[in-house]
Amino acid sequence: MKSIQLFIAVFICSVLISFTSSAQQDSINLNTILGKVKKLTDEQPIEKVYLHFDKPYYAVADTMWFKAYVTVEQNLPSPFSKIVYVEVFNAKDSLIKTVKLPLKNSVAYGNVPLNMQNFKQGNYYVRAYTMWMVNFGDDYFFTKNIPIGEAIDKDLITNITYVNEEIDKNLKTTAKIQFKDLNKKAYANKVVNWSILSNYDVVMKGKGTTDQNGVLNITINSKAGELINNGNIITTINTNEKETANAIFDLKQTSKAIDFQFFPEGGSLIMGIPNQIAFKAINTNGLGIDLKGSILANDAEITTVNSTHAGMGSFYITPEEGKNYSAKLTFKDGTVKTYPLPKANLSGITLQITNQTPEVINLKVVANTPFFEANKGKTFFIVGQNTNAVYYAAKASLTSQLISVKIPKKDFPPGIVQLTLFSAENTPLSERLSFIMPINGMNLMVKTDLPAYKTRQKVKMTLNASANGLPIVGDFSVAVTDEQKVPVDENSETTILSSLLLTSDLKGYIEKPNYYFNKTDDKKIAELDKLMLTQGYRRFLYADILADKFPVVSFLPEQGINLTGTLRDLTGMPIRKGALRLMVPGKPISAELVTSNSGLFNFQNLVFPDSSQVVISAKYNPNAANLMIVMDGTLMPSPGKNKNAVDELKNIDTALSAYLNNSQKQYRYLRTLKEVVIKGAAAKKVSHRDHSALSGLSPNADHVIDAEAFTGCGGLLLDCVKIRATGLTFDIDKFYVTRDYNQGSRTPVQVFLNNFPVDARDINSVNLAELESVEVFLVDQLGTVDRAHGTKGVLVINTKKPTAVGTKISRQELLDMLPKKNIITITPMGYSKEREFYSPRYLPNAPISSTDLRTTIYWNPKVITDATGNFSFDFFNADGKGSYRAVVEGFDKNGNIGRAVYRYKVN
Repeated sequence: MKSIQLFIAVFICSVLISFTSSAQQDSINLNTILGKVKKLTDEQPIEKVYLHFDKPYYAVADTMWFKAYVTVEQNLPSPFSKIVYVEVFNAKDSLIKTVKLPLKNSVAYGNVPLNMQNFKQGNYYVRAYTMWMVNFGDDYFFTKNIPIGEAIDKDLITNITYVNEEIDKNLKTTAKIQFKDLNKKAYANKVVNWSILSNYDVVMKGKGTTDQNGVLNITINSKAGELINNGNIITTINTNEKETANAIFDLKQTSKAIDFQFFPEGGSLIMGIPNQIAFKAINTNGLGIDLKGSILANDAEITTVNSTHAGMGSFYITPEEGKNYSAKLTFKDGTVKTYPLPKANLSGITLQITNQTPEVINLKVVANTPFFEANKGKTFFIVGQNTNAVYYAAKASLTSQLISVKIPKKDFPPGIVQLTLFSAENTPLSERLSFIMPINGMNLMVKTDLPAYKTRQKVKMTLNASANGLPIVGDFSVAVTDEQKVPVDENSETTILSSLLLTSDLKGYIEKPNYYFNKTDDKKIAELDKLMLTQGYRRFLYADILADKFPVVSFLPEQGINLTGTLRDLTGMPIRKGALRLMVPGKPISAELVTSNSGLFNFQNLVFPDSSQVVISAKYNPNAANLMIVMDGTLMPSPGKNKNAVDELKNIDTALSAYLNNSQKQYRYLRTLKEVVIKGAAAKKVSHRDHSALSGLSPNADHVIDAEAFTGCGGLLLDCVKIRATGLTFDIDKFYVTRDYNQGSRTPVQVFLNNFPVDARDINSVNLAELESVEVFLVDQLGTVDRAHGTKGVLVINTKKPTAVGTKISRQELLDMLPKKNIITITPMGYSKEREFYSPRYLPNAPISSTDLRTTIYWNPKVITDATGNFSFDFFNADGKGSYRAVVEGFDKNGNIGRAVYRYKVN
């Protein structure tokens, strides 16, 4: 890889740019730092995933189209993983859909149909990763919010606003909800029944009447320390005498508190030298809040401060002994507060950066007088790295209190640079992040054969890709949308630049990350530097790496679908050299192997579509009737939390009104039946009420998951239940009620398989085809199960009742009906089926029989430029008039990444 060559180049460079002649011990110490980081880079390369979507939001019944790009250091296409996972979660962090895609040349093409059975209006988010990335935590997974609106079963258009008021340390929240019909006429003087849920429990109920504007006010009073952090407002409005309509709103009470922090440049405030101190102010919604104010020394103003973007800013002071420093600030919401500055160190050394020129990073090493006197002439090291790879290393002798260094940006790939100052003993003393914008990277030019078009007219579009003035062969995706129907806030977009260069290396939430890449100027570069001063960056800690504390690797990069397990006899002993055969019925897919000396088997690099049944047989072995095949479980990362939840849309009806108005016309032929009358007795489904041991439970479970919800889940039942059991948390080998678990309780949930209490892992014996339902009881109201088993909560696995027949069968027929442990049928997760995006082709002067309401006019994830850097394609406009927007994103084999936005008119 390039990193190895660059590492050698960096080491040679580090010797050449040393400020003093090197002592042998100094070289050994610097070598130690470089060698440890090189080991990390070589053995644990960092993969990143980026998804390019055709649109930023969707409606129920749409299809979500996307392309996955997987990169490593320097944004090179990753040669490691061959599988990428894409997951869709709802706002409650419940997994709705998982897509498994094969990577070819480090890219994959996928889609998720947003069917009416699994998707409703609400906020969703997409998470993407490789199994190799799971080793290093989910902080660096790709995540993106995807709002989905409802346009088919629409009964109401709603809008909600919250007003919080603190009264005697308690919080009064007023929810103002407006109800309108589909013609946007207010539902005036209508009765509304409402209830408030907190962690799935009803805490308030009430009834009210809307005013002339269709508005109902609901007041929620909460005591301090008892705010509703995970709640809902459920409303039912009487739209007329016979019909009602429902609407559900998220409720999260927030106080007026502001989180304000200081961030001294280099890590510490140091006495007697000029210090830059960055600051960041965040409101209770998680967004930056603007401020202005004064910095005081012993209550006397010495300078003024103002935030410049997203509540961030900075100022300079030179701390003096005997003075107390504070900031008196006025926030945008009118709040006035005073904050003490961090205490200054009496002795110290720090890194300071000026990053306003495109060619170099101007770095200063500044020591105050006490530190300089105590360390005069000592050697220090400066190391610069990006994505765990070192690109700059130098050593300096402390001969003055100020050392200036110009670091060429061309030596680094674009993105975040971490510069660290080490002592001669390899102790990190100061650290500073900086950002390098792409300078001579990819240049994408998009053009059309005409500046403007008519509806349904053919558009001929050409893409030209170059880097450093030379044509490049690149891999791209193109999305063209009708901008009147799909308006976009470009600052809030997730792009290949904002993702791979910025957010993929930072923990936590970044507000409007594409703001810094959208029409970048000196002001935005300065604001991006404030982000580098205030945002956490901890891919690794130098102290850990120097102590050989490397991340633990549990998953290797996947090269294909592997199915693993053990062949045993009925006593549990492994069978060595046992023969196994794998088949996929109805498909020309088969494999054979022999188990290891420990009875282990591994069918490697399989290729089969998702929802396929896979049969593994050991019946060709001697004494086959006494053999059993035990499959290994499927390990997947836990759902986690959406780090971008701050950006969830509170009012989807309003925010997506242009899009949903079009979708209502587009899907006017689709409707779901609200009521179905069935004559005759319906087949009774098995539930906990059929099990005597569970007779004391409530007639209605807190959550019921029908077997259909597990379709396409793949793997073992336990893995599927862990994902879908709302309100439960799985830890090690037991389920717990989530709200109790989060409060520290470790009393497990009792699992029942029909009438029998079992361990959680025992439910893997259930074939998904035999599953009836899964019931979740977060509370055992009578306590009959809890007292008997010392548990809290119940999880019931119901299997289908066998159909009664009136004919006798022989013993052999009975044996034939019993499942064979030496022949198993499983439904593991396979590759998602690839679909082709529909793009109509219109003949000139053809009669118009229907309206073309497309919002995505063209989607092509397979755009590969030729040796001249060109690729041409054509498509037809829809019936929408106005501005059409084309977005092109992609990369090349040399690690250049690029994005272009092009607009044309349709009249």
